[in-house]
Amino acid sequence: MKRDSEAMKLRTKNFALRVLRLCRSLPRTQEAKILGGQLLRASTSVAANYRAACRSRSRAEFVAKLGIVLEEADEAAFWLELVVGAALFPDPSCTIFAGRQTNSFQSS
Repeated sequence: MKRDSEAMKLRTKNFALRVLRLCRSLPRTQEAKILGGQLLRASTSVAANYRAACRSRSRAEFVAKLGIVLEEADEAAFWLELVVGAALFPDPSCTIFAGRQTNSFQSS
C-alpha cells in the first residue's frame, strides 16, 4: 500500500507540473488568464489533496478526502476542455490527457 500511495503522489504531482507548463504556454488574453488560473488551481489541488488523504487518520477520512481529489480532477478536466474548446490551446490530445488522468485517479 505504501508503494502505491508514493506512486500516486508522484503521478498527481507530475499532473500538476504538466498543467503548469501548459498554462505557461497559453496566450496572454483575459479569457486564457481566467481559464488557465482555474485549471491550475484545480490541478494543483489534486496533488495537494491526495497528499492530505495519505495522512488520514482513518479509512473513512481517507475515503472522504479521496472524494475531494476526484472532484478536483474532474474540475481540472472540465477547465482543460474549456481551454481546448475556446481554441486557447487547440490540441485535442489535451482532453485525452485530462480524461486519462481522471480515470487513473478513479481506478486506483
